[in-house]
Amino acid sequence: MDSHYGGFWRRLYAFTIDKIILGFIGMILMVIGTTAFGLGISPYDMTADPDALMALGGRIFLLYQAVTLLLDMAYFTYCHGTTGQTPGKRLLGLRVVEEAGGPIGLGTAFLRWVGYIVSAVPMLMGFLWAGADRRKQGWHDKIAGTVVIDLYRVVEVEIPPKNALTNQGNLFS
Repeated sequence: MDSHYGGFWRRLYAFTIDKIILGFIGMILMVIGTTAFGLGISPYDMTADPDALMALGGRIFLLYQAVTLLLDMAYFTYCHGTTGQTPGKRLLGLRVVEEAGGPIGLGTAFLRWVGYIVSAVPMLMGFLWAGADRRKQGWHDKIAGTVVIDLYRVVEVEIPPKNALTNQGNLFS
């Protein structure tokens, strides 16, 4: 039954919430980093070498990119690996699980995060794939062997009839 898989739009909204959280943390790190690396450099200093300032800016930018990439990896790997939910997924009632339904663990969560990169490279096709896939799996899900389930949907359970045990005979016959 396909109805228990997390849909494309809810997954996109959850991912957007997570990226906003990461962006906010990244801005804080950027302010801290530029303050720490920018000490002693005044924008009004006419004796500063423009080439040296450009080189410093380039190094700060590369450091910022590396730190935010590691932050992204740690955030998604930890959240998915421990609870199956990021804050965005928790708000929208979604959880990442193995295809068999169990928790994924940190190793699979890391593999899924690497799959994010693979999904993003060809014009986000790996993410868009989840909108058309029968099990709503993006390429990152297929790589890691995971699915995203919708916790708000009621899963239909077949309840046996009341007399199911009596049709089998009783325990002592």
